[in-house]
Amino acid sequence: MRTMQIVIIGGGASGFMAAITAAETYPDARVVILEKNKTVLNKVRVSGGGRCNVTHQPSDLRFFIKNYPRGEKFLRKLLSRFDAQDTVNWFENRGVKLKTEADGRMFPVTDSSQTIIECLLRTAKVLNIDIKTSTGVKSFAWTDMENVPKFSIQMDSEESITADKILIASGGHPKSSGFNWISEHDHTIVEPYPSLFTFNVPNGYLLPLSGVAVQDAYVKIIGTKHEWRGPVLLTHWGFSGPAILKLSAWGARNLAALNYHFTFKINWLPEMNEQQVREFLIAEKTNTPKQQITSHARFGLPIRLWKAFTEKAEIAENLRWSDATNKVLNRMAELLTNSQFDVKGKSTYKEEFVTCGGIALTDINQETLESRKVPGLFFAGEVLDVDGITGGFNFQNAWTTGFVAGKEIGRFS
Repeated sequence: MRTMQIVIIGGGASGFMAAITAAETYPDARVVILEKNKTVLNKVRVSGGGRCNVTHQPSDLRFFIKNYPRGEKFLRKLLSRFDAQDTVNWFENRGVKLKTEADGRMFPVTDSSQTIIECLLRTAKVLNIDIKTSTGVKSFAWTDMENVPKFSIQMDSEESITADKILIASGGHPKSSGFNWISEHDHTIVEPYPSLFTFNVPNGYLLPLSGVAVQDAYVKIIGTKHEWRGPVLLTHWGFSGPAILKLSAWGARNLAALNYHFTFKINWLPEMNEQQVREFLIAEKTNTPKQQITSHARFGLPIRLWKAFTEKAEIAENLRWSDATNKVLNRMAELLTNSQFDVKGKSTYKEEFVTCGGIALTDINQETLESRKVPGLFFAGEVLDVDGITGGFNFQNAWTTGFVAGKEIGRFS
């Protein structure tokens, strides 16, 4: 009996999960990973500042699935087969313990992405998975003829390799042209756009405060329904932090249509409205009349941010609370609860480039992740039109789709 050859195109998280699962499920098959770069698992290496945000704290599927701006319905059934708890168990069964941080993100206890990389490489080696790096794929052809491999894969080097089954886990692309080698097989490509990015605010008055963070703020993109509450980080180009990144994911298509020129507002004190803040500030005229307004921050805000607001409100550095006019305090209250900033562009979130878009989910069998267009062709990971917000959800999509595709790819049609 001829040995089945399974070829995985892409040596990232989903590719390795698929390869390992296929090799364990179909031990008589030969599994090959083709990676265009010199090294594998490159996004794993840089994720979480080099710590690798493996997944997010397991929770009820009804809540967990809400962290996917696109692909929620498609991924729901797949997560019932391999969810975040399965990911935790999978790594712990292979000697890698994970820990949960306060915001729900999960990392290896070593705080090193190398721990995850070594686990995957070690497991692949034990299973005799053949890993070929610097091996880009240009195209593939397929046929339904019996007793011969179904696929012929053409490399960038002009060499070719044959396969009975293919799984494409090549990740996202910033432009739809990156999917041409797939769309020529009648697959629909949903236009890709960046999904995790920070907001550029040129000449903003808070730019000198790079590195200052507020742990709880309410952010809303004006003219849309997109809003989020959470940490905000000031940067030398504008705004970042979980609240901004999550907004960028949910608003990815809308913001691309606006060419990344839009206005957003921030309530730096989300537990209070403008009237409540105004009343508090006016009360300070009585409570601390002799204290200089600029010298002591209120509401637990960082002092540098507080001083930036007082300067914007045209409060003199030596002005005491007792001498402040209600007009000045009204300006301060508005800045604290309704700061508005004009965004003119975006910046990629570190090296963790994530896109929405990719292979249309209508082209994929949800039960197996096999193409509806090409028998024997499977997909996993970010190449699909599925993406999550920051916090480990994109890696969970990779582990889940890789696992399910790996389980199904060796079955005979």
